[in-house]
Amino acid sequence: MFCKANVSIARRLAGGGVMLGTLAVLGGCQAWSPVAAKLDAERVEKSFVERGCPAGRCATVEVESLRFPGAPGLSERLRDELLSMGSGITNGESDAPASSWEEYAQTFFDEARETRERVPELPGYQAVFKAQVYDRHADLTTVKLDSYVFAGGAHGMPLTEFMVIDERERRVVTLDDMLREGQTPAYREALSRAHLRWLEAQQAGVDFAESWPLSMNRNVAPLADEWRVRYNAYDIAPYSYGQPELRIPAQALEGIIKPRYLER
Repeated sequence: MFCKANVSIARRLAGGGVMLGTLAVLGGCQAWSPVAAKLDAERVEKSFVERGCPAGRCATVEVESLRFPGAPGLSERLRDELLSMGSGITNGESDAPASSWEEYAQTFFDEARETRERVPELPGYQAVFKAQVYDRHADLTTVKLDSYVFAGGAHGMPLTEFMVIDERERRVVTLDDMLREGQTPAYREALSRAHLRWLEAQQAGVDFAESWPLSMNRNVAPLADEWRVRYNAYDIAPYSYGQPELRIPAQALEGIIKPRYLER
């Protein structure tokens, strides 16, 4: 509607002999782009502690998340993503994530209690979930989702996922949404070059690269100047390396990623 109106005005100006006015109005039409309504975020904090458990060995669930008052669908998506990150890490039997934090905590406590009956000295189970705005530019909001679940063993398991929200469309977009058609191989090549840079920074030799080969990863955070690709523990390196992050300069993704997602 906006551009059509401008063209109509331009034609009337042209009919009156005002050529410069015509060009200015048409130029404004070409430059116009929709302005997204701001996506407000509010904090969500929840804490659950197992009852009737031995002192010092009670299971706990801590949540520091976000919700979007003006976009309940996005709020539900974020909550469900976090819940799924904590499912199946304990006994591996969960077919589907819990539908609420209360349900997740109850299941987590039940599993902790069953395990403690077999191993009384087991430290308390622990689950921590966090969500925070990681980056915001060009009407794109990237939320970083973190979880850490300890359910026995030598250590807990950390996980990180990026949730990218296109504020103009009020929807979550994935790497496949952002890639140009047919450019997945080119993305893999850019990822491979970023991996080589990471290996050099770690001073990792050939044996390391062969033992921990690169895998395809769609867990991306599209920042203005670079894209960050986060791997989880054991994906491309031992647990001691934490969660490796590969960085691809935004310029290297031109022609591979749709222009909308390379805006600065």
